[in-house]
Amino acid sequence: MQDVMPNIISLPFGRCPPLHLQGPNWRHVLKLMARLSGTRLEPTVEALAISKVDLRLRTVVQFVRPHLVSPDWRTILYFTLDYPSPRNVYVKNGVNDLPHSYSLSTIPTLLRDSADTPLSKTYTIPASDAVPYPKLPITFPSLAMYLQAALEESRRYINDSSSGNRKLAKMMQACYRTDDPTPERDSPERSGVGGLFKRVIGRKNPPNKRSGNEDTYELVTPFVSDEWG
Repeated sequence: MQDVMPNIISLPFGRCPPLHLQGPNWRHVLKLMARLSGTRLEPTVEALAISKVDLRLRTVVQFVRPHLVSPDWRTILYFTLDYPSPRNVYVKNGVNDLPHSYSLSTIPTLLRDSADTPLSKTYTIPASDAVPYPKLPITFPSLAMYLQAALEESRRYINDSSSGNRKLAKMMQACYRTDDPTPERDSPERSGVGGLFKRVIGRKNPPNKRSGNEDTYELVTPFVSDEWG
């Protein structure tokens, strides 16, 4: 977006292409969002009138590069309102599958089939007890925290070859090696916003070695206390 970011970005319910944001890399996009405290995503008035439940956000992360020899991967984030699939239709719901809401309109060219290629890697953020789908409205700083929490959740599974949830962490390792920290040991603090805040205090790292704590610290300055779940 070359124009000034609007304060309110409205998402319709149903047939509409996903909203997308892109930037040079993961950290750049999240740091920008963390600074846009006056911007939020919210449902349209029509969406609120149609839905009888809390409206939540479905997010797809994609890393793309222009050609095979390029070392530079851009980050694209796609957003739609969650839309229930028909009861008589089986819809896959894995990290490699686009949410049903993405199938209601023309799928962006880069997302078609959501299949990984040498030029593109895609991850659909799943819901978990620690990182549920965000409720709307949501501010951009809170959305940045949600995305970082999704990455931290993925890192918990980095050594579990049976879990697709580790895919985002593996994508970060492959595409942004200099920004990807060594996963920390699992602990009860690794769940929810509270765990993220606790981990930004009081831990030092070797020179030139970033950690997930440092990534989170960048997103909570200035501090914005706004739960997404």
